[in-house]
Amino acid sequence: MISNQKKAYIYAALTVLFWSTVATAFKIALREYYFIQLLLVANFISLLIFTCIILFRKKQLSGASFTLKYLLLSALQGLLNPFFYYLLLFKAYSLLPAQVAQPANFIWPVMLMLLSVPLLNQKVRISGILSLLISFTGVVILASQGNIRNYSIPEPFGIGLALFSSVIWALFWIINMRDKRDNVEKLFLSFLFSMIFIFVTALCTDNLKFSVNISLFASVYVGVFEMGITFIFWLKALQLSASTDKVSNLVYLTPFLSLILIRFVLGEHLHVTSIIGLLMVVSGIIIQQTKKPDHKNILY
Repeated sequence: MISNQKKAYIYAALTVLFWSTVATAFKIALREYYFIQLLLVANFISLLIFTCIILFRKKQLSGASFTLKYLLLSALQGLLNPFFYYLLLFKAYSLLPAQVAQPANFIWPVMLMLLSVPLLNQKVRISGILSLLISFTGVVILASQGNIRNYSIPEPFGIGLALFSSVIWALFWIINMRDKRDNVEKLFLSFLFSMIFIFVTALCTDNLKFSVNISLFASVYVGVFEMGITFIFWLKALQLSASTDKVSNLVYLTPFLSLILIRFVLGEHLHVTSIIGLLMVVSGIIIQQTKKPDHKNILY
């Protein structure tokens, strides 16, 4: 019989594996789809998944979720994530190589630390300042896309979008942390509101035309494994593990495994600056988390 800890490792390993593939899936989806189309398909698939999970559990949504207060909160959550977060992220991926966009977005724990100071009254620690400097230096190196000697940023707007998307995600995380409702229930409602936002956006920008091609299948894949069931796997891993640290640290493997797929599936030539920049971003995050946060509340 498999112990709970082994089950936790299995769920965590599956989560890391799937998250490692999504940067590649983003780029494939964006070959023939506009970033708004990608989000519309992915959001729809994820909403279907959360609906099925709720029906499978045979558990009704709590009445509190349908009060004006929680409906407005769910609308705000859906506006931040997945709507704004993925619009910015997918647009960044459409402008940048995957090897640059993925690590630049991975900086969100540092952004969380910054936002926690004014929003959660957290104190700034020396390790936090150090992590900030190291991670942002890593992003500066990443942004050069190999042009470190004659330094320039080929796509500053894309870098800005990737960084700002991490701010949106950190803000969403802080709001979500204060919301004590059931996690699946919260996700279902936020994705429901986001579906409305993205449908209106797609309608207004003439992005409701879809063709059946590899981009469609990649968009469905994103909806399943980036925004859907992988979240459930991650929660199961945290719930089954004797210590959250035993599984949460595995997440740091994600960007490195992702680089392998980016190289061999997308065929991107990896720049030395991408590897150095990623190492610095991850190092900064690890330093920042020397005082362990409560990973039970972390969604991704």
